[in-house]
Amino acid sequence: MRLPLKLAAAAAAIALAFPMAAQAHRAWMLPSATVLSGKDVWVTVDAAISNDLFFFEHHPMRLEGLVVSAPDGTPAKAENQATGRYRSTFDVKLDQTGTYKLAVVNAGLFASWKENGQNKRWRGTADKFATEVPKDAQELRVTQSQSRMEVFVTSGKPTEGVLKPTGEGLELAPVTHPNDLSVGNEAKFRFLLDGKPAPGVKVTVIRGGIRYRDKLEELTLTTGADGGFAVTWKEPGMYWIEASARDDKTAIKEAKERRAGYSTTLEVLP
Repeated sequence: MRLPLKLAAAAAAIALAFPMAAQAHRAWMLPSATVLSGKDVWVTVDAAISNDLFFFEHHPMRLEGLVVSAPDGTPAKAENQATGRYRSTFDVKLDQTGTYKLAVVNAGLFASWKENGQNKRWRGTADKFATEVPKDAQELRVTQSQSRMEVFVTSGKPTEGVLKPTGEGLELAPVTHPNDLSVGNEAKFRFLLDGKPAPGVKVTVIRGGIRYRDKLEELTLTTGADGGFAVTWKEPGMYWIEASARDDKTAIKEAKERRAGYSTTLEVLP
């Protein structure tokens, strides 16, 4: 299908103005709301990988690693899960008063090597590494990956039980409650790596709706010695926050590097 000329021209102009943004694929979850009240409360969440935030145009995000935690720490059910051409979606009934955490957590290994002069690539779990990657692989390079994507939704009164980090990988440790964000107020957060402060981590903050404005309005921050950073919100909306860290603390001896990533979607109210 051909784009209308006006839309095609606009898309080309945006691509020229923001070449990196046009090429970047961002993984995200988008809750229908983050602060709710009343009886029979539900939230619907979309999950996708796209260039624009939060516009479905590239690939659905898989939900195999989805974990929903209720305010009391017990697992909650993700209902009506479905994956289509451009997005995945699920519902959560908020039976308890308080803050829920909805997380997609993935871990695995990337490997590359040469075999008979050909470049080979592999991706999988640590359990399958030993049987699926040749033991005599030449020029073998292995990287361990950890990723965590979270959104927080509150029914009634905000609580902090689910905000406690797990101590594995890169995690956001909110100082300001993630469901208490509003325009003009400063929000403070910390990044932790394996439960310890993560200094020097670059943090990207982008407000959604970039398809419909001329400027990306990307905010880049760096965490301090305690892993902390602060954001003062200028406009309401859904914001995507992403960060990543690298080190050599790997789970298997063949992996020389670990990459840990984190992203969240936060709602800022007027």
